Amino acid sequence: MRLLKNLIFPFSAIVGQEKVKKALVLNAINPSIGGVLIKGDKGTGKTTAVRALADLLPPLQVIKGCPFNCDPDDPASFCDSCREESEIQVEEKKMRVVELPLGATEDRVVGSINIEKALKEGMKALEPGILADANRNILYVDEINLLDDNLVDVLLDAAAYGINTVEREGISLAHPSNFILVGTMNPAEGELRPQLSDRIGLQISVQSIMDIEDRVKIMERREAFERDPHAFREEFKEYQDQILENIIEARTLLPQVQVSPEMMKVIAQLCVDMGVDGHRADIAILKTSKTLAAYYKHQEVEPIDVEEAAALVLGERFHKKSLDEDKIKKQIKNAVNEVSRDETGDDKKKSQTR
Repeated sequence: MRLLKNLIFPFSAIVGQEKVKKALVLNAINPSIGGVLIKGDKGTGKTTAVRALADLLPPLQVIKGCPFNCDPDDPASFCDSCREESEIQVEEKKMRVVELPLGATEDRVVGSINIEKALKEGMKALEPGILADANRNILYVDEINLLDDNLVDVLLDAAAYGINTVEREGISLAHPSNFILVGTMNPAEGELRPQLSDRIGLQISVQSIMDIEDRVKIMERREAFERDPHAFREEFKEYQDQILENIIEARTLLPQVQVSPEMMKVIAQLCVDMGVDGHRADIAILKTSKTLAAYYKHQEVEPIDVEEAAALVLGERFHKKSLDEDKIKKQIKNAVNEVSRDETGDDKKKSQTR
């Protein structure tokens, strides 16, 4: 068992939970989607999937010695210390899952300032917190619905601006804090604050797998992993490499993916028909649709991409409505018809005015 401590169960060996895995992969391709909220019972493989994804992803290129993992290829996001460096050195760091404990203090999360040192050395006086460690990594919050309100506010600010600001005694220091937020919760223990729920891009539910063959497969794979983890990981290496290749290819293709004005109208019409408040869901569906298109190697967003994106974005935002995939398909079909009717009407008006 001692060998297992530093070995992670392979992402490709996880049985079932396809939506969880897809949501995590999409955020790895495009972190601007806004993270994942996973609702469900304990023991359904949520933490295993998150750690397995981080283990799968390629290492980060960071500025050597920077506690904030600054990206050497993105000078605009440098912390103050890295901006002052005349010559920077680059090193690789493995992508990590940084956990935010429920009982963490605000200082532990945002960091603290040595006031006396700050007056002399500026940025070097900042004692990095969890948000510093999480920059360019995965920030994992188990039972996120039980998080203290003040920490929720801190997360909201960091997630919204990609910057963590620490203020003490009139001194203010800031550093980059871009992360993939993954929160898990059991709805029976209380709901998540709407302000935070609204900021998380993808929201899905997981249940225990009830298929007997799949449950047996879970036990068999866990037994094989614990018996010889190195051999087990080697067995799934080809599948791991394929997933990683798909992620890297999708990252490259994503900036080239086009979305037509008609498809944007379909997304907007869908959100209006569903009674979605605000506009964040529209934007999340758009970003997720483009990411899915890149993942499936589509040059342009197609209706099937919007269908899958809508299920991941809207599926858990409606507690009083049943919103399964068939209903989403029907709603999208209705939205397409409405958009088509509007365009036909516009064309008729234009022809009549000529």
